[in-house]
Amino acid sequence: MPAGTYGESGATARQFAVVSSMEGSQFGLAAGALVFGYLLGSIPFGLILTRSAGAGDLRAIGSGNIGATNVLRTGHKGLAAATLVGDALKGTAAVLLVMTLDAGELPLVAGLGAFLGHLYPIWLRFKGGKGVATYIGVLIALSWPVAIAFCVIWVIIAAITRYSSLAALLGSAATPVLLSFTRDPRTTVLFAFLTILLWLRHHENIARLLRGTEGKIGQKATGD
Repeated sequence: MPAGTYGESGATARQFAVVSSMEGSQFGLAAGALVFGYLLGSIPFGLILTRSAGAGDLRAIGSGNIGATNVLRTGHKGLAAATLVGDALKGTAAVLLVMTLDAGELPLVAGLGAFLGHLYPIWLRFKGGKGVATYIGVLIALSWPVAIAFCVIWVIIAAITRYSSLAALLGSAATPVLLSFTRDPRTTVLFAFLTILLWLRHHENIARLLRGTEGKIGQKATGD
C-alpha cells in the first residue's frame, strides 16, 4: 500500500477521534445543563414556604398541588405571591446562569430541566406542580416580550372567565405561535414541547372545564 494511503488513513482516524471527543464533550455539557436546571426546578418553594409559616403540609390542602394557586387556598396571599415568584425565578435563573457559560443550546436544555424539575421533583417522589410559573420564568429568560404577552393573555382570560387554569392553557397555547414570529426556531420548538407537557399536567382541569365544575379564582376548588 502506498505511503500516501497510510497517511490519509491516519489523518482520517485522527479527525474521527477529534469529532468523537467533541461530541462526547457536548453531550456531557448538555447532560450537566439538564441536571443543573432540574435540581433548581425541583425546589418546592410552595411547600417550603407554607411549612415555614406554619400553614401545614400543602399537599394535604385543596388540590394537594405545590403551586401558587393552591398556596392561595391556605389564605396566605403573601405566601402565594412568594411561591409564584420563586417558581418563576428558578426557571429564569437556570437559563441565565447557563447562558453566562454558553450562548448556544445549553440554556434551552437548562430551561427544559427546570421545567421538568418542577413537574417531577425527586424530593417529592416526582409529584410536583403544574408548571405554569416555571414555564413563564423560562420564557422570561429566553424571550421576555413573549413572556409579557403570555401574562397579558392570562390577565384578560382570567378577568373574563375567572378560570386560572383556562387562562394558563390559552396563554401557553399562544406562546409557540408568538415565538414563531421571533425567528428563533430552537426556542419555538422548546416551548411547543413545554406547552404539550403543561397541557398534559392540566388534564384534570381540562376535564372539569368541559364539565363546568372547575373552580374559579377566589373560590375553593378541588384542583388548580
